[in-house]
Amino acid sequence: MAIDAGREHLTDISNASRTLLYNIHDQCWDDELLALFNIPAAMLPRVTLSSGVCAEVMMDGACAPIAGIAGDQQAALFGQACYRSGLAKNTYGTGCFLLRHTGEAPVASTHQLIATIAWQCSNRETQYALEGSVFIGGAVVQWLRDGLKIIRRAADIETLAQKAPDNGGVFFVPAFAGLGAPYWDAYARGAIVGLTRGTQDAHIARAALEAIALQSADVLDAMNRDVGEALTELRVDGGAATNNTLMQIQADLLGVPVVRPQNQETTALGAAQLAGLAVGYWRDTEMLEMRWKVDRVFEPAFSTDRREAVRSQWQRAVERAKAWAE
Repeated sequence: MAIDAGREHLTDISNASRTLLYNIHDQCWDDELLALFNIPAAMLPRVTLSSGVCAEVMMDGACAPIAGIAGDQQAALFGQACYRSGLAKNTYGTGCFLLRHTGEAPVASTHQLIATIAWQCSNRETQYALEGSVFIGGAVVQWLRDGLKIIRRAADIETLAQKAPDNGGVFFVPAFAGLGAPYWDAYARGAIVGLTRGTQDAHIARAALEAIALQSADVLDAMNRDVGEALTELRVDGGAATNNTLMQIQADLLGVPVVRPQNQETTALGAAQLAGLAVGYWRDTEMLEMRWKVDRVFEPAFSTDRREAVRSQWQRAVERAKAWAE
């Protein structure tokens, strides 16, 4: 079982060595934390492999092995064939959940990210990842639909955003529940800045899509700084990944290709693949990698100057949203 380091941290987040009672370095329940919270070790479950038979169940007289266990985002990373250090994925749902494979050793983040176990297979060393979560991703589209009512269906956001060639100077920081990684500001609140008499609903719609991409880009930049190596591509999945305009915006604001696979149900796929490896249905990850197929690649179109200008303005907007609530 791959124990996720979690989104809540009990020690310094820049270290993240021991989180949620599990020591990801020594790969065992942490004696110091158990003593601190007065939790007997005997109460905790046995930790097993992400890809390995850990139990069996009887179904209609037949025995079925339970062989694939992983957290949802770790499963998605596996399902995206991010088997090598440096590969990263972003799942676009209500929030955005980014993981970057860091290899056989955890990376102690100095940029407010979380080091986590990615998976452990019986024939490989434990693999680690950096993780960062954006609180409000697709939820900002839901708010435009249900709150402002400028669209009738979530899918309408793409058509509306395409009516504006750019954001018209409007930036939308959807900090409805504070800001997640890499800011971790519980007192931030939503803000729309740069409004003028010329602002139209299309500008706000485009700014909302850009906000999803810009928040994700902030997390990915933090990952780049932590590992000291720039991202070369981003693999994407989740409901909002079907939005071509959003994916193009993401590529433009990252400056690297955004790759969408044919099968976007990567969480379920990854869990199934971990189980299949454990029982010998697939021989190794090389076989799985050959099965991973690309639907579309979104190439960045922004110049460096344009990308940096947009991201600089975004940072100004974020600063206005931070620490707003008392």
